[in-house]
Amino acid sequence: MSTLAPTLQAFFTDRLAHQRDASPHTVAAYRDTFRTLLSFCRDRTGKEPSELAFEDLDAELVTAFLEHAQKERQNTVRTRNARLAAIHSFFRYAAFQHPEHAALIQRVLAVPHKRHERALVTFLEPKELEAILAAPNQTTWVGRRDHALLLLAAQTGLRQSELTGLRTQDLHLGPGPYVRCTGKGRKERCTPLTRQTVNVLRTWLAEGEGVPHDLLFPSLHSGRLSADAFQRLLHNYAAAASGQQPSLAEKTVTPHVLRHTCAMNLLSHGVDTSVIALWLGHESVQTTQIYLHADMSLKERALARTARPRTRTTRYRASDSLLAFLSG
Repeated sequence: MSTLAPTLQAFFTDRLAHQRDASPHTVAAYRDTFRTLLSFCRDRTGKEPSELAFEDLDAELVTAFLEHAQKERQNTVRTRNARLAAIHSFFRYAAFQHPEHAALIQRVLAVPHKRHERALVTFLEPKELEAILAAPNQTTWVGRRDHALLLLAAQTGLRQSELTGLRTQDLHLGPGPYVRCTGKGRKERCTPLTRQTVNVLRTWLAEGEGVPHDLLFPSLHSGRLSADAFQRLLHNYAAAASGQQPSLAEKTVTPHVLRHTCAMNLLSHGVDTSVIALWLGHESVQTTQIYLHADMSLKERALARTARPRTRTTRYRASDSLLAFLSG
């Protein structure tokens, strides 16, 4: 076994698990990156992953892997950059463990992230959201669960993983109602609830046994809703609602679109972006600036406040007939 293999194992068991106490999502993302990278290296070099050395994993091979991920595996630029971030994290750790490979490691760390276009965020108009919320069949248990889930998602802007991980004990429906969650970066935050959301959640809680540790929105088998299941049910309801709101057929409605919808609703009602950042659990206020770019009504109000330029409008006058003849 080469020095690369034990170093990579120590990176996961020591660096990520103990020193950084990384979340399971981070560990899983890094694991998938290196599984794909090592398989690519085996195909390129003919060596088994346990036999690979640091000399095999140089900057040229890493660059080739990133191009392969984007062109052959159809990874987006964001995913490509996330793969590179995992590789950089490992090589920064390896730099302290194997200074003899400092030159090779620095060349890998110099591989740059790729710039990409930033599209405007997709969000739902009020009538579109109402149509989706009306789509679940509330005469069934699944329909009532989905209605409560989608309403809470649109009102609070919680992330998909935050919603599916909620327990009944995370709800406080007394005076000053709110929902508590542990979000990205394991930061805990509380989000206030509207009267409509409180009424729907009270009705939904009445169907359960009220055990504090029970999942708030369980699957049919009492387990946690998977990401695929959440996305699929939302896609189905959006497709059903497109009969009433044809504009939904032109949008790809995902759980994150509900989060964007919450942010745009707050922004349209004059809430400051710093408050929206706290509401959504953003690490930086700069992340919230994307909603300013997407809000056309905000730009139209700004345009209405600007003074009109003092220009003079003149009528078009035809040129001399002889010059017109020569021009033609």
